[in-house]
Amino acid sequence: MTYLVLLRHGQSEANRDNVYTGWSDVPLTAQGRAEAKRAGKLIQQTQIQFTDVHTSLLKRAITTADIVMDQIQQDWLPIHKTWRLNERHYGALRGQNKDETRKVYGAHQVALWRRSFKAIPPLLKATESDRRYVELGDIEPRGESLEMAYNRLLPYWTNEVAPRLLDGHNQLVVAHGSTLRALIKYLEEISDEGIDGVEVANGEPIVYQFDDQLKIINKKFLD
Repeated sequence: MTYLVLLRHGQSEANRDNVYTGWSDVPLTAQGRAEAKRAGKLIQQTQIQFTDVHTSLLKRAITTADIVMDQIQQDWLPIHKTWRLNERHYGALRGQNKDETRKVYGAHQVALWRRSFKAIPPLLKATESDRRYVELGDIEPRGESLEMAYNRLLPYWTNEVAPRLLDGHNQLVVAHGSTLRALIKYLEEISDEGIDGVEVANGEPIVYQFDDQLKIINKKFLD
């Protein structure tokens, strides 16, 4: 049996200010750091020994992963950073207040953009040059649906995370609300319609226990 622990980063400045973030790089708040520390202590209580940590290229997830690794006293673990675990790109909504967008576009439309599987937010006219992505072939999108984030996430799961689990190595993934929702959709075979009701809270570890065929034996939230 192997364990996979999923963790959404602690509260970011964008979470605090209720604005869309996506691929924008924002730091954790003091509360977010405290949430990461608490999450680490909860994971430590499970006594799970990991062999790898996976996170995005965004500082709110990276900082959370670093804090957790310190709390579980496994700082020496290799940490794999990938754009495929980045938050869903919110396109032209990026940086806007969520309540204000409801006034402009209507609550129903905003709910579709935020929660549905296929709705694509308004696209950016162009992406900004960012060394992280230019060096990867300038892969930054102008906006994404959850489905698009799902499709760019799955190759990383298939090629990097799942094989390690199949080899009996416990894995820790520290990422973002939307990409973790996408991964949960895949793991639990949730329908396109059903994913609308799935929420991933900041700083709340989710522990999956798998058999040797990566079938879920158990799932629990640490709180």
